[in-house]
Amino acid sequence: MSASTGKSIRVLLADDHAVVLEGLAAMIGRQSDMVVVAEANDGAEAVELWRTHTPDVALVDLQMPMLDGVGVITEIRRTHPAARVIILTTYDTEEDIYQGIRAGARGYLLKDARRNDVLDAIRRVNAGEMLLPPNVTAKLAHRVTDETLTDRERVVLTLLADGKSNRDIGSEIHVEESTVKSHLKSIFTKLHVVSRTEAVTIAMRRGLLRR
Repeated sequence: MSASTGKSIRVLLADDHAVVLEGLAAMIGRQSDMVVVAEANDGAEAVELWRTHTPDVALVDLQMPMLDGVGVITEIRRTHPAARVIILTTYDTEEDIYQGIRAGARGYLLKDARRNDVLDAIRRVNAGEMLLPPNVTAKLAHRVTDETLTDRERVVLTLLADGKSNRDIGSEIHVEESTVKSHLKSIFTKLHVVSRTEAVTIAMRRGLLRR
């Protein structure tokens, strides 16, 4: 039972993989202080089920159809600002973690986490704590200290990753080639790189690009 209320912690699960949902539901169902109140197969359903059941804690995958995990948290918090959501995912880039926490996640776990760690996270987040494993905290700290790319710089970086030349990029976004060079200089500075290849590699590693 929840230490603060004496009631079972009501949990919502959201993941587009049926095997993951079944495994989590079975694991949580064996706990005397928890109960699964709803299971969602996509992000839109997760939001709908949250509003219907208003669970104590939700375990949400980051990448789902219809609406991703960040979108789910954002939508839920529009009407429930104090919502307690834990992201449980395979994605652990600096950008993924940063976006998840910025959206309002109270915890961030990887799917290879031990069973007891997941259960402990549910209990601690339900109690009002923030739960971030050391490796996640380190990546989040690194991301926060970096300068953020502008929307235009992200577009330029994406075109760069597609193998576009400076001239081609300029044509795509309707600017002079000299302006593209200025964007690239800013991107290189923010990512602490010295070449186009290194910029794309680092951007992929940090989750700034999806290929």
